[in-house]
Amino acid sequence: MLTTFDVDDYVYEALRAGASGFLLKDAPPADLISAVRIVARGEALLAPSVTRRLIADFARQRPAPRRDPALRLQGLTPRETEVLELIARGLSNSEIAAPLVLAEQTVKSHIGRVLAKLGLRDRAQAVIFAYESGLVAPGDAP
Repeated sequence: MLTTFDVDDYVYEALRAGASGFLLKDAPPADLISAVRIVARGEALLAPSVTRRLIADFARQRPAPRRDPALRLQGLTPRETEVLELIARGLSNSEIAAPLVLAEQTVKSHIGRVLAKLGLRDRAQAVIFAYESGLVAPGDAP
């Protein structure tokens, strides 16, 4: 979503509607091009100006879990669960690969299986799922 309005309600509604990216129209052209590429790869992107507010708001009022996401976690292998946790902590594929001593392509495969098993569309939904399931909590150390 590309907008002129830096309003949290717009961000929430865009994410609920399925947006994987949220940028302001005053972003530099290079950032817009980069954002399109990031979202096209299946990753998510939020304008830096709204990210801190969203995290703070999320930490204040954690949404109630739906359809017991913790039970859905049981369908993941231990490695897939570990990868999901690192996604939720905001790590990139290469940042996940390094501590797990995996190739970046292997991380991509794990992410694909996590998304498929949990019925998720992209990394943004995976992050939300990880928090709602209790896998990670606001304020946990990265």
